[in-house]
Amino acid sequence: MITSDEHEMSCRSGRRHEELSSCPQLTFWGAFADAEPVMVGLTTHPRKVPMSRRRLVLASAAGLLALTLTAGACSSGDSTSSSNTTDSTTVPAGAADPNAAEVNPPGDIPDNQAFVTYTPPAGGYHVDVPEGWARTENGGAVTFTDKLNSVQMETTNTSAAPTVASAEADEVPAIATAAESYEAGKVEAVTRTAGDAVLITYRADGSPDPVTRKVTHLDVERYEFWKDGTEVILTLSGPQGADNVDPWKIVTDSFGWQ
Repeated sequence: MITSDEHEMSCRSGRRHEELSSCPQLTFWGAFADAEPVMVGLTTHPRKVPMSRRRLVLASAAGLLALTLTAGACSSGDSTSSSNTTDSTTVPAGAADPNAAEVNPPGDIPDNQAFVTYTPPAGGYHVDVPEGWARTENGGAVTFTDKLNSVQMETTNTSAAPTVASAEADEVPAIATAAESYEAGKVEAVTRTAGDAVLITYRADGSPDPVTRKVTHLDVERYEFWKDGTEVILTLSGPQGADNVDPWKIVTDSFGWQ
């Protein structure tokens, strides 16, 4: 025999079943391929979900959240890496840029400069000079020039070989008087292929440019070679700061007596 209370509970259960059957449902797939889909109502569950299924649903949701966070972290990491890479190639202020094109100071003689041998009509010596340079003669001096550089040879007769002492006493004062904006350098004995020589270095203004009238301050090297009463003065000049060490050594080492 059914009591009134049991009858009322049965009616309530039937009505709730009808309500639930009409509710929209969502399907959540677990984190594993072989997991059984779980039907979950928007407002309540049509049936009690076992504890293992609940954990599966939570694991799936947690997995999606983890994937989202991981993707964001990777994207942020890539952006940071890209930013770091860009920053690593930035040249600090004041530092030399290794990718910049090389710019030589005015007066630098090219590394591929060719040389030809010059011998004066009267003979006596020979020397290699840069090919293509303009040649001028004035008395006993011959000069080869190109833009701001020059090579000059002058022959004189003298009974004694020059020394450092004689150069400091005689040549240096004469040079200081004749040169414009003279700056003293050094006087020393050197050895070249042709033998011993006296080297006088100094700085002075060159001749004004015939067009612009601009004056260039020059580095000057004056070599004095001597043999059997004949002195050959070999003078090399170029703009102050120009790197002509190697070309000038080629010229001075090429000097030889005949």
